[in-house]
Amino acid sequence: MTQQVLVIAEQVEGVFRKVTFEVLSAGRRLAGQLGGSVQAVVLGSGIEGLAAELGQYGAEKILVADDPALADFTTEAYTNALAGLVGQIQPAVILLGATTQGKDLGARLSARLNAALATDAVGLGVDAGQVVATRPMYGGKVLADVVLTGMPAIVSVRPNTQAIEAAAGAGAVEKAALTLGDLRSKVVGKQFESGKVDLTEADAVVTGGRGMGGADYSAVEALAGVLGAAVGASRSAVDEGWRPASDQVGQTGKTVSPNLYVACGVSGAIQHLAGMSSSKVIVAINKDPEAPIIAKADYAIVGDLFEVLPALTEEIKKIKG
Repeated sequence: MTQQVLVIAEQVEGVFRKVTFEVLSAGRRLAGQLGGSVQAVVLGSGIEGLAAELGQYGAEKILVADDPALADFTTEAYTNALAGLVGQIQPAVILLGATTQGKDLGARLSARLNAALATDAVGLGVDAGQVVATRPMYGGKVLADVVLTGMPAIVSVRPNTQAIEAAAGAGAVEKAALTLGDLRSKVVGKQFESGKVDLTEADAVVTGGRGMGGADYSAVEALAGVLGAAVGASRSAVDEGWRPASDQVGQTGKTVSPNLYVACGVSGAIQHLAGMSSSKVIVAINKDPEAPIIAKADYAIVGDLFEVLPALTEEIKKIKG
């Protein structure tokens, strides 16, 4: 095994997700501690023209896994391709984003390679030559340092937890030799929601909970609009059918780490806190001063959200001119 860090880049429809640049930046810092270098691999079809962009964030070499069978993400095809490449490269560490795709792929690679895996990491380091991943546990109540033994060590990194740092690397682009094997699964259809800010990568999230009282989220959407934020929902709101499951924040939904998280009418059950407790600044708006979310918040407004939200939205509009 070498001391190289291999970053699995994630792209959707020819555009890299922001978490790819976060993971590359974290990978470059980790490679510096290991005394190695960082490589990146891009998977897809017709994506060779994208690869050079990764050199701007420190990738010394960029492998392009370009094949029609990789046009759409399937766990089987991507795992087969990456397992073969890992055998060729022999990296010490494999990093990828803790997205829906990344969590799926990381778990499968861990099983295929018999390699240690730490998921949803918010910090990375090296201790006595071994990779240490810092990750939340017990619903975000503690941060645990997990030492990964053996190589390669696989870590998925939570979006919005790593600073993006431009750092030119050699950026040499190479076509990867692929071994895909017999594939038994394929994508038969796709549906994209356009015009929405992705929850997991948003800098700000405004979430409505049971206190919304119904499917009218216009007050939440208005505030999100002036903040350039994504709209989230608690599990209870999703269970009531007020918002789609794709908007759910929490242990059984999406984990978010925005700079600003505004919880509107959210009680703050432990399952919800597990999905947003790593947010930089938390603002709670709730008429119940004893709601658990109030204790978790950096700033709390006790009042009727249907009065508070419009007033807050108007004041922000004035500030922004």
